[in-house]
Amino acid sequence: MTFLVTGATGTVGRHVVDELVRGGHRVRALTRRPERAGMPAGVEVVAGDLTVTDSLRAAFDGVTGVHLINFGGDDYGLLRNGQEIVDLAVKAGVLRVTVLGGWDEGTLEPAVKASSLGWTYVRPTEFMSNALKWAEPIRTEGVVREPFGDATTAMVHEADIAAVAAAALAQDGHRGRTYGLTGPERLTTRDKVRVIGEAIGRAIQFIELSEQEAREKMAAEGQPQELIDFLIGVFGNVPEEPNIVNSNVEKVTGRPARTFAQWAAEHADAFRP
Repeated sequence: MTFLVTGATGTVGRHVVDELVRGGHRVRALTRRPERAGMPAGVEVVAGDLTVTDSLRAAFDGVTGVHLINFGGDDYGLLRNGQEIVDLAVKAGVLRVTVLGGWDEGTLEPAVKASSLGWTYVRPTEFMSNALKWAEPIRTEGVVREPFGDATTAMVHEADIAAVAAAALAQDGHRGRTYGLTGPERLTTRDKVRVIGEAIGRAIQFIELSEQEAREKMAAEGQPQELIDFLIGVFGNVPEEPNIVNSNVEKVTGRPARTFAQWAAEHADAFRP
């Protein structure tokens, strides 16, 4: 069996590739820039763009299962060609797909659900890797400036997301399931900053911004207005249901979800001067 991983060079995709390789599976990695992929030995790297259906035909040939993401392109926008991708997968004889979903479904998820494919949805809450946006100010100033210091999420490790997706592709028993994924604890923004400080042995100052200050900061960083509005909306009023701690990572993989302290220790060098 060969498994195709789309978004293979992304935050989660790289871990999906690693999980499948460790499981002894043949892996084909899809990327828009194969020359930069840096995949493990034995992984077949192919060029393709999820937003351009015709570029995917060769990648789907002879594949048993596919890990899909519902966004693509330089702007990471929701896919508009979801039905075309599903039609291609069905025609190629794909049996299983996992879909890494975001806050919105777009066109891909409904098309997958309405198809004959054996599908599994993977719906994580906030990625722990989002904390890497603080790396530069922590390295240079020892400061994090953010709004909503008491906003609380149950961040999930990107490797745990990948482990669930890989298990759903390679093992029986996951067809038609939707797995909401969380870490093992709820943390405020202040907590997250503190945990990173403990990992690097350095006190980090947290400066809470007002909403207007946060908007101005993100605009100065070049964030588009649509994304600014989205982030302010989400963290100003954190959705409750996706952040109720659950044990889905352990149920699927057989081991507990990693803590944010573990993630911070793994990535400590990114935050050190």
